[in-house]
Amino acid sequence: MKVWNATREVWLALHVEVADRFVRRLVGLLGRRSLPPEHGLLITRCDSIHTIGMCFPIDVVFVDQDARVVTVIESLRPFRVVFPIRRAIAVLELPVGTIQRTRTGVGDELHFLA
Repeated sequence: MKVWNATREVWLALHVEVADRFVRRLVGLLGRRSLPPEHGLLITRCDSIHTIGMCFPIDVVFVDQDARVVTVIESLRPFRVVFPIRRAIAVLELPVGTIQRTRTGVGDELHFLA
């Protein structure tokens, strides 16, 4: 899957894995040493995350049912917890610097493309 920020007219990620099953959502990025540029993980049915056990920071984008950004978190370090975000139904985890590079912000419209 690919993720396009239609508001800013820029790709957020060209290689996105989808975590849409319980175990995959639970594991997330655990066990990895990094997240390569232009890669990401979309966790469905999710309004909160943690980075407990992770080895690297990530950028995080929470989206609502209309694929609009409701919250962004830049450089979320390991061993942190993000409590539930109102209206969020999915979370996109990205390499650090993606939010800044793409100027992604609250209200942006994302397109998830196969």
